[in-house]
Amino acid sequence: MKTLLLLLLITLSEATIGVFVKLTDGRIPIQTLNFYALAFAAVFLMVAMPLATGRALRFPRGNLTDTIIIGLLIAAQISVFNFAMTLAPIANVVIFWSVAPFFTFIFSWLFLDERARWSYLGIFALALVGLVIAKPLAGGHMAGNLVALGDGAVYAAMVTYMRHEGKTESRSDIPWSMLTGAIVLSPALVLTGPGALTGTIFYQELGMALPVMLWAACLGLVSTGFAYFGIAIVLKRLRANTYALVDIIVSPVVATFLGYLIFGEVPAPGMILGGGMLLGAGFWLTRAMARTKGGKPANRK
Repeated sequence: MKTLLLLLLITLSEATIGVFVKLTDGRIPIQTLNFYALAFAAVFLMVAMPLATGRALRFPRGNLTDTIIIGLLIAAQISVFNFAMTLAPIANVVIFWSVAPFFTFIFSWLFLDERARWSYLGIFALALVGLVIAKPLAGGHMAGNLVALGDGAVYAAMVTYMRHEGKTESRSDIPWSMLTGAIVLSPALVLTGPGALTGTIFYQELGMALPVMLWAACLGLVSTGFAYFGIAIVLKRLRANTYALVDIIVSPVVATFLGYLIFGEVPAPGMILGGGMLLGAGFWLTRAMARTKGGKPANRK
């Protein structure tokens, strides 16, 4: 029961990414916001993981190259995903990002020699129909939709590399990878500026002003740091496939609901129908891959 509760909290925390990005109201350049998010997440993980495991963090001298590469991929994936959130509604981003399992399958087939099955053709056809119905090239959010689709490929590259190296998010090297990502993104402080560090935003509904940096901290601590921390615990008790199957459905649905509840974002009927088909096809493909030998996909934004 505790594991299932933690799994629920993880999917909820991941679903808040778009909310915290949009709550900054552009007061912090997105490139700098991405740096803050990874910096907060790295600090959180370096403190929380030793407390949870009872073991001190060790510098990954024997695994430095992989740690750095994974850090670069984490920085790229999170940066592209958060950037998409500035260009399109939350529902659009999470729905079009859900093509990630299909890119994961393609990369796994190309680079990990995982076998394809004829049944996958039906799954890909369903996903393609859903994509056409969702119309990523229509409306005023085409740029954000395309960025989200691209991020699905970036995420799949990260997962494929981690699987190739035999890694999962449960390894203690993840805090170091997160720190690597923060260091890589740190030039944003100079290139785009630190943002409104002391700025506040007044919320009429609350009758009070809240600091902009609160949302940057929440993005790093809640949406990123806690998510990775929770995954590290969950994957010790559940198979990565089980986590992926839950996350690939719950997180996008919750994120879409939060977008409607907080920002009044209402997806178009085509987006709802096509998105449902995409999510269903992604769930189907992830489940099918999990049943094949060596098919252990993991899911993370």
